[in-house]
Amino acid sequence: MFEFDEIIDVVDVDNNIIRQAPRYEVHNKKLMHRSVHILVFNSQGNLFLQKRSMIKDENPGLWDTSAAGHVDSGEDYLHCAERELEEELGISVAMDEVMRIPAQLATLWEHIHVYKCVTNNKINKQEINEGRFWSMPEIMQSIKSNPKIFTSTFHLLFNDYINKYKQSLP
Repeated sequence: MFEFDEIIDVVDVDNNIIRQAPRYEVHNKKLMHRSVHILVFNSQGNLFLQKRSMIKDENPGLWDTSAAGHVDSGEDYLHCAERELEEELGISVAMDEVMRIPAQLATLWEHIHVYKCVTNNKINKQEINEGRFWSMPEIMQSIKSNPKIFTSTFHLLFNDYINKYKQSLP
């Protein structure tokens, strides 16, 4: 199944399911829906970011979180996060939910649950165009000097994450 054929839940402002629709319809009509983002850190505190494919319909060629994806119809957030982490990076590790972001323009109308994990496992890059670990100072400097290389969702998520966890960051 192509990702444009995915059937996902359309939700309301309170994240209640209204109906199901194909992904292309949800994106074209800017309907609220659900997604996950996963932050994969190594033991040195560096964050793995991936560069989105140039063929993506949203934010092609921009840097984004370690892994992300739409919650399939009938799927819960955690199972989606586990599936996306395995599909995109080839790893399976325990994750903790670290925050939720309500649907808004910056999230492209996605209600997002954000998960975090720490691993030194080898990341399989076969499913992504490009990816690497970035230090926190490197991310912050890049956001400051060249903000357009990151997705709007990453900006929102990273700023919220930094504000929430600044005491525990390396």
